Amino acid sequence: MIERPHHRSRVEALPRQFPVVAIVGARQVGKTTLARTLAAGRRRVHHFDLENAEDLALLEDPLLALRPLRGLVVIDEVQRRPELFPTLRVLADEPGASRRFLVLGSAAPELLRQSSESLAGRIAYHELDGLSLDEVGTPAAERLWLRGGFPRSFLARTEVASRTWRRELIRTYLERDIPELGLRLAAPTLRRFWMMVAHCHGQVWNASELARSLGVAQTTVQRHLDVLGATFMVRQLPSFHENLGKVQVKAPKVFVRDSGLLHELLGIGTARDLVAHPKVGASWEGFAQSAALTRLQARAEECFFWATHSGAELDLLVVRGRRRLGFEFKRTTTPALTRSMHVALEDLRLARLFVVHAGERAFDLGPRARAVPLARLAEELGRLG
Repeated sequence: MIERPHHRSRVEALPRQFPVVAIVGARQVGKTTLARTLAAGRRRVHHFDLENAEDLALLEDPLLALRPLRGLVVIDEVQRRPELFPTLRVLADEPGASRRFLVLGSAAPELLRQSSESLAGRIAYHELDGLSLDEVGTPAAERLWLRGGFPRSFLARTEVASRTWRRELIRTYLERDIPELGLRLAAPTLRRFWMMVAHCHGQVWNASELARSLGVAQTTVQRHLDVLGATFMVRQLPSFHENLGKVQVKAPKVFVRDSGLLHELLGIGTARDLVAHPKVGASWEGFAQSAALTRLQARAEECFFWATHSGAELDLLVVRGRRRLGFEFKRTTTPALTRSMHVALEDLRLARLFVVHAGERAFDLGPRARAVPLARLAEELGRLG
């Protein structure tokens, strides 16, 4: 098992402020393992798995089952029973209660908002992604890029076993997980759509083009994309725009969040297949982008891309208060400062621009601009303070 100390320390601190803590992330990303790690040092732990028929029966009357409990109460796969949230509110508000709830879910807060609104101010969310470059180490970077961050895919004994696992995850997600969330989407249609999204990975979203290909309305295509986003399979990176006197792109960019799933959807099986594939640059951009977002602990509302219709663009813009950090991701060993980067530095008033590359050396490209190898990105970002 690969230790995940950064996630553990963040989640351990939340119950001191909130009676309910939710760990959300894609299925099989390691939520249950993280919860068990957190529970290991506690005297009283009660675990309910809502995929287990016995545990479901125990929670038939949730108030009766949960009120007597003390200590840490873990409820896994909570998206299967979102009606539990009002009961958690009642229990969270009881004065002097010596219990804390840790709920695990495979759907984003937005998908559960209608049921969880009653917990406003009482619940904190922690998003768990797949294994990161910091966690597996630089020597395993190529393997992580090819196989993705799902632990069982990354740790599989062979490439064939890794691909088989990812293929089964995709099938289970389409045939079981989506219907269980109450979403009536035909599995073959959603699979076809997901494969189309994989071919659009790293590009500006064009809903009308995909709608024509599928023979459906643009609103249907957007709904499909939102479902993939809310279940942690796709990242929509919104465009940043402000009054610059330039015509700016307003549609988001789309990325398949896990590089291993992206490669499976594209039919990429080996490292040789990957480097020869037309999407290799876009794949590496998404992989490096995830590494940057993980290291920065960036929230979704802080993250954008930027582009103008005249050709200037920036792969990633992270906005924190008045501080703006820019990132360009280039799968090259000889990065250079381009005119587009100069425009982004000045127009967006960037505090720093990092050109993340596949080489080995870090060096300054100019004032406020630095070339950084992906292997040293964590070290460079750690100096920001």
